[in-house]
Amino acid sequence: MARLLYSLVFYLLISFALLRLVLRSLRAPAYRRRWGERFGFFRLPADWKAERQPIWIHAVSVGEVVAAAPLIDALLARYPDRRIVVTTMTPTGSERVFTRYGDTVFHVYLPYDLPGSMARFIRKLNPALLLIMETELWPNLLHQCRKAGCRTLLVNARLSSRSARGYRRLGPLTRSMLTNLDLIAAQADPDADRFIALGAPAERVEVIGSLKFDITPPSIKEAQLPPVFHGLAQLQRPVLVAASTREGEEEKVLTAFRQCLDQEPALLLVLIPRHPERFNSVARLCRDRGFTMVRRSDNEHCEQSTQVLLGDSMGEMWHYYALADLAFVGGSLVDTGCHNVLEPAALGIPILIGPSRFNFETICNLLQQSGALIAVADEHDLAQQVLHLLANTPWRQSMGEAGKRIVESNRGCLRRLLSLIEAQLAD
Repeated sequence: MARLLYSLVFYLLISFALLRLVLRSLRAPAYRRRWGERFGFFRLPADWKAERQPIWIHAVSVGEVVAAAPLIDALLARYPDRRIVVTTMTPTGSERVFTRYGDTVFHVYLPYDLPGSMARFIRKLNPALLLIMETELWPNLLHQCRKAGCRTLLVNARLSSRSARGYRRLGPLTRSMLTNLDLIAAQADPDADRFIALGAPAERVEVIGSLKFDITPPSIKEAQLPPVFHGLAQLQRPVLVAASTREGEEEKVLTAFRQCLDQEPALLLVLIPRHPERFNSVARLCRDRGFTMVRRSDNEHCEQSTQVLLGDSMGEMWHYYALADLAFVGGSLVDTGCHNVLEPAALGIPILIGPSRFNFETICNLLQQSGALIAVADEHDLAQQVLHLLANTPWRQSMGEAGKRIVESNRGCLRRLLSLIEAQLAD
């Protein structure tokens, strides 16, 4: 009954969902394309073989696609006779899948969670197994998978206390979703405990760690980098990378940066907004604040006079982090829960975050306890910590080494996850 009521409400609100697509397309035109896929209408590749039931990974957006990359790579190698399907909800996630995998995987948008759309989608795809990254739970998706005989695993599963409170309000709907899952592979004990408290059967919950620890930084040679990155090392300037910043956060980062320039005038800020539709507005903000700026998209070299390098590109986060002496990870000076702190940790870069960390709470706590991460209260505290770290090279090195140790010692989730997947496919 709870799912039927949910579906009715979703049908009533679908016009607002379409309006939201239109509004978002004003800044990101890709949102006005491929609407048929949002309702389960899509074309299969010409060489699709229906009898070879695919393995399906759902990764809602860019962050989840990045986290899923080691898993997707391993599945492609381990199951060459099966199609690997990757669904996302956002154009940026879609672009990342196409950029990294091309036609080696089949990509399509996940449809809206309407009974008809989801049934049509799953019937056409005929998957053997669905791997849902993190906590992207949809009642009709899970119901239709159960009905079609498709096994479902919640992978890299995390559940903050804040999210758990939201799911608890849904009562029977949450319990039915969790009981429809065949397995929950949780990141940590607190995540597992929250899932069980919400109604997940304890025997279907396993703690295997975070897939994000299994990242491998690419080997980056300067000769292979775009021109804008060339020569930065020769400038011998300290570099602060502010990565994945959100709306309202760039103003705070630029305020902190201005305070830093009073004592460290050679400091270069590499500012990378989270969403591409905001690149132009952030560029205007930098100019309005009076900073000399180079945009990555213009392919110009940074000079001694350049104060801000705007990272207005996709898929180059490792390139940006490779420049860094310090990394501030965004989504944390505004209340959006922080973004991926393990990328700079894997490269041995000292990490700074703001007070909001609920998306990466367990990992941030681990890094902070090891001395690899510092949490700041606000933009003024951020400026002070940046200055303290720039003045203390041994401290920065110690933080970076601690971060690398944490990443290395927590690897192994992928191996355990592949064993679970193999068991589900065998069943």
